[in-house]
Amino acid sequence: MSSLVRIVNAGIPGSRTRADIVLRDGVVAGVHPAGEDIVGKAMPDATTIDADGLWVIPGLWDCHTHFTQWAKTLGRLDLISARSASEAMSMLRAHLDERCASGTLDPNVFVVGMRFRHSLWADDEQPTLAAIDAVTGEQPVALSSADMHCGWVNSAAARRLGVHVDEHTGLVGELEWFDAYTQFDKAPGAAEETDRLLREAERDAVSKGVVGIRDYEMAENIDTWIDRFAAGINTLRVDAGVYPERLQNVIDAGWHTGKALPGSNGLGRVGAMKLISDGSLNTRSAYCSSPYSGIEPPTYGTLSYTPQQIEDYMRLATEHGFDIACHAIGDEANTIVLDAAAATHAHGSIEHAQMLKPIDIPRFAQLGLTASIQPQHAMDDRDVITRFWANPAGIPYPFRSLYDAGAQLRMGSDAPVAPLDPWLAISAAVFGTESSDREPFQPEQCLPVEVALGASTAVGRDRLEAGDPADIVLLDADPYAAAAPEVMRAMPAHVAMTFVAGKRVY
Repeated sequence: MSSLVRIVNAGIPGSRTRADIVLRDGVVAGVHPAGEDIVGKAMPDATTIDADGLWVIPGLWDCHTHFTQWAKTLGRLDLISARSASEAMSMLRAHLDERCASGTLDPNVFVVGMRFRHSLWADDEQPTLAAIDAVTGEQPVALSSADMHCGWVNSAAARRLGVHVDEHTGLVGELEWFDAYTQFDKAPGAAEETDRLLREAERDAVSKGVVGIRDYEMAENIDTWIDRFAAGINTLRVDAGVYPERLQNVIDAGWHTGKALPGSNGLGRVGAMKLISDGSLNTRSAYCSSPYSGIEPPTYGTLSYTPQQIEDYMRLATEHGFDIACHAIGDEANTIVLDAAAATHAHGSIEHAQMLKPIDIPRFAQLGLTASIQPQHAMDDRDVITRFWANPAGIPYPFRSLYDAGAQLRMGSDAPVAPLDPWLAISAAVFGTESSDREPFQPEQCLPVEVALGASTAVGRDRLEAGDPADIVLLDADPYAAAAPEVMRAMPAHVAMTFVAGKRVY
């Protein structure tokens, strides 16, 4: 039996227009001026929702997440508000005391913390091994930086992880940290905790109007999501990314971008090949054409792969039906990955594109590549930019420049680096600031609201059309009427209903 939902008298954001929308079998079957839905009216078995006083938009996507790690922030120590190493250690000490008092502290299980931002801390308030050892003793503790590109671990954790830890700072470098981080999932009780937090993260996402994610977790994402759908973690659409080192095995197994995941009822698909070409701004490892300011000896950042390796992986992906999703933050890294995409005719996205040489900005549209941006990072990094990119050879966070040059934009969070919340990204892109009390960062790079909203959807626009997936959101406030960042950032509270494939999930 076909499923039919009629949503009548829904407002169109930014206008006085109201519409009737017909959802049939997971697709938007029609969008009509209010009162003119003749077909829907003639079907008595339709579920009808009166949307008077509500506004309708396409469902929102977060186009760059590490979903498992984001889910775990809902149950781990969050250090994002720490303004110094000593403040972070005070928060850690309180967390350990609370765990000890509740009987949940196990000396054989890692205590994991998330999102410390040492790039914003004073020079005399940086991480040290001595400080974390003094607070933790023999309890293994591992803290992940906000951008997930380094870890701050105590000696007990370093021994158990088998990692090299700087004897002064207690920091573990990004490539070694990427591998070490996966070990926390093997701890006793970790699987049960992860399952609970994933379900909580899905509920949180749909409550904000999110209908889909691109998941670039550093894991066997295809198998992982097949298992999750089978276990009933099946509310969101998911594009499951693949990392280069696993690409050949995935190709041999017959997968390609867009192929449906079995058991997902059409909600799960194989995503793009995710390749990390360079580091990050906060760890001063994004690969740039000019040296970082205030750093001795001078450093330009690092590449994670050679240019030839990047080109080889792109060619392998493209020849076997895979899109690319290539992380590039520094301006020189962006030049290298754009060159590789041109040489291989790769299709897909450049992830982050945080600093671009002016000559490279038009190349996105010329090559047909999407710029997958995370506007909240600009809010988080604006002070770091002035500290470490004081004399950039490129333009940092060139959102409007990319749009004006014809590039297709897609927006996301890079959760857990920023919260999985498209409204934060939309607000940051539109207003260029988190607070009305602070001037916009690079106001010339701000985007029109309809562009930012459209870039947060799968369809790339702010309004529904017939033939779209029946992924929609009803709001009790018009987002186009948000005149301040605080108002736009509060939009999750105005999500009235969320539909995925025509099914009401919130």
